[in-house]
Amino acid sequence: MDVRRIMRKRKFLVAVIGGHKCGKEVSALAEQVGKVVADAGAVVVCGGLGGIMEAVSRGAKEAGGLTIGIIPGNDKNKANRFVDIVLPTDMGFSRNTFVAGAGDLVVALPGELGTLSEISFALIGKKPVFGFNTWDIEGVVALKDIGELKAAIERNMAGGK
Repeated sequence: MDVRRIMRKRKFLVAVIGGHKCGKEVSALAEQVGKVVADAGAVVVCGGLGGIMEAVSRGAKEAGGLTIGIIPGNDKNKANRFVDIVLPTDMGFSRNTFVAGAGDLVVALPGELGTLSEISFALIGKKPVFGFNTWDIEGVVALKDIGELKAAIERNMAGGK
């Protein structure tokens, strides 16, 4: 079985993590992130609720992309309206392991302890983690602009790091 051939057929998933509340500037950045992910042909995976999760989903949808929301409860109606596929977990914050683990690559935006836990799970899983104004910890590649993110996604989709 040629695993590389199978993986080329599978969608590349980009987990976008960050706060459930955010201001206009961070919301605009999250929308840009969603658009870049969709334009690359990748799928946005997020926590499916409000704040950064809603903004990144909105951006991806505006660019014609697909979105997956892994929500902490069991009511699919709690997901934001820009999520195409809602995965209810009924696991509370424990769902953060699934959000971080689902991504082939993780983009971290400003957030609190939930975001920190997702960064930790991603790093433990040896996922590439890129961040905009997020936790400054070893293993997170700080990005200065959306162009750097676009290049990182393209590089990782092509099999590079």
